Amino acid sequence: MNLSPLAQRLLQLTTGTVNDPSYWPDASQLSVGLVGLGSGRVQVDDGDPVPVRYALDEQARQRLVAPARELVEFLLEDRIRIYGPFAALVAAGLAGMDADARAEIAEGRGPIAVAELELLLGWDVERRALFAEAVRGRPDHVTPLHGVTEWLGGRPGYPDFARTALEEAGTRVAAIHAGGIPYRAEKAFTREETATLGRAVRLALLKDEPWLPDLLGELLPGIAVAPTQAKTLPSQGLLFEVARAMEEYPTPEAVSALYAARRTTRHAGVPLQLDRKFKRIEPALADRLEVAFRLPDGRLRQAVGEHTAVISTDGEVELSWWHGDRKLKGVPAAVRREHPEEVKRLRELAGQARQRQTTLTRALEAGYTSRTAPPYRQLEGHPVTDRLIWEFEVSPGVWRSELGLTVPDVPVRLWHPARAPMEEVRAWREAVQDKELRQPFKQAFREVYLLTPAEEAAGTRSGRFAEHVVDYRRLRALFKDRGWRSDFLGHWQGDGEARRVLAGGHWRATLDHYLHDEHHAVTGEVRFQRLTESAWHQAPLTEVPALVFSEAMRDVDLFVAVTSIGLNAQAAGGHEDYWHSYGFGELTETARTRRDALARLLPRLKIADRTELTDRFLRVRGDLRTYKIHLGSGNILMEPNDAYLCIVPGRDAGSVFLPFEEDGGMLSVILSKAFLLAADTTITDPSITRQLSG
Repeated sequence: MNLSPLAQRLLQLTTGTVNDPSYWPDASQLSVGLVGLGSGRVQVDDGDPVPVRYALDEQARQRLVAPARELVEFLLEDRIRIYGPFAALVAAGLAGMDADARAEIAEGRGPIAVAELELLLGWDVERRALFAEAVRGRPDHVTPLHGVTEWLGGRPGYPDFARTALEEAGTRVAAIHAGGIPYRAEKAFTREETATLGRAVRLALLKDEPWLPDLLGELLPGIAVAPTQAKTLPSQGLLFEVARAMEEYPTPEAVSALYAARRTTRHAGVPLQLDRKFKRIEPALADRLEVAFRLPDGRLRQAVGEHTAVISTDGEVELSWWHGDRKLKGVPAAVRREHPEEVKRLRELAGQARQRQTTLTRALEAGYTSRTAPPYRQLEGHPVTDRLIWEFEVSPGVWRSELGLTVPDVPVRLWHPARAPMEEVRAWREAVQDKELRQPFKQAFREVYLLTPAEEAAGTRSGRFAEHVVDYRRLRALFKDRGWRSDFLGHWQGDGEARRVLAGGHWRATLDHYLHDEHHAVTGEVRFQRLTESAWHQAPLTEVPALVFSEAMRDVDLFVAVTSIGLNAQAAGGHEDYWHSYGFGELTETARTRRDALARLLPRLKIADRTELTDRFLRVRGDLRTYKIHLGSGNILMEPNDAYLCIVPGRDAGSVFLPFEEDGGMLSVILSKAFLLAADTTITDPSITRQLSG
């Protein structure tokens, strides 16, 4: 069937093959295009549609009836699956063929998706056109269309439909587990129902509906585990769709329900996929701190028989058992024997408290780059605030730092060393060390990355961390851990880009990298992009907010510090020059912060009289030799001839209090090596003694 030119243009509009310069939600490609076609003011085969007005008058509508009818008949000839059902829905509304289109579109979609279809059939053509555009997205843009979920929330009947759809999903899953519906792996919902439920849950999360936590608390574990002992699940598709919705609109209760699903599932691969999503979901709470701060502190004290269980959240979450005033080493035998279910429940509660604390910590740390001040006052009384440094605006433009939320009724923000003079930074580092205060994230000793003159001159690209040879699989793992997204590189695609969105979605940092060989990658330049009119645009480094720049560069420094082959001589085959330059070269900001921490730690150690800090090394005097431990890589040289000493890294720093612990644990590695080498006459490992004697 050949379409007329007007019907062809209508098909193009309803399937997204026409580039349009307007952006959602200010204008719609479909609604503007329909008005243009219907008014006759747009050439059929030439140029983009011109916005004339946003509602079809009767004359314009009549002009489109014939091509719309032609298009509906074309799509119903088994082409809906190619061009999408909502294109037919728009054309059917113009042609007066809703009944014909409904019968064809509804087939095989499942009752929840059909219910959404029935709702849309009650909308006018312009609203259908906007809906079609919203759910299709734009393939030529790298970000989701902004405002889609908000727009759906204002459409007649859609909020009520969203709740009904999710309740129907919960009822169906409960019936599957009760045996009322036969179980078939991955068949609980059709693909169309999964998409519909994804829209419904996004809207409910956005509106922070009070009924949603209980519903998700039943639905998510239900779709994550089979009613039998099989390792399959009713709907992996819906589980991941809800997780993707949480990346956009997280709430702490939804995160807890998703964690419950993770604990429930028997499928080996699902927890791994969910863990990756949690790394993006939890920092996203930084942009919704008004809901993130609902997290309970998890403190609990409960009698169990003659003993008492205590869940404490002061510092690390701990479940402890007491008999009177005496703290026991583990679960009392009598409690284990007489109350096994209660022990299990309390352990689950402690795990949930631990998870909530991790979620809140990630949200707080990500809040450093927020564009507006989060409502930190909602955290007053929560134990996490007592271990953080805060700033209070005691007079206009004058900020004073204090430990804990101690100053009432004035603006407050998290303290960051980039905003403080060096004397104040030193003072807080001393205080954290003296109090042996374990902060929930690295704050007092946080690294600061300032724009350099070379970067200012470079314009939009920073080569500060370029040309490092790194372990590619470890790099990929760190990308996921720190919320960066990247495609996997292989022989089919040797270079790529890792991306992290910051500042509530308004800025994005990118790191170029390319595959060097099967196991190694080489880092490239760092760039920053600003979100403008729903698209990313390259920005000069001088325009990047200071904390956005610092936090992104801190991540990239971490990637190099943990994955560089300069840490391991055995991995440096063919890259010896790089290994030597990195393994013993100038310190990065991360390593300089480590040096500062060591300067405060060393006088407190029993080996203090055998150690000395230089600009790049911790010098340790043993009885056999004197050793230089590089503060960046942990590599060791032996005096007087700088012979390399290979020691497999250890992380046991004894009972020494460390003010922070990094990814890779390099501070612990350096200290454990220092303790070992200070007593070098007691070393018995032949692989080490041979090197010492040589």
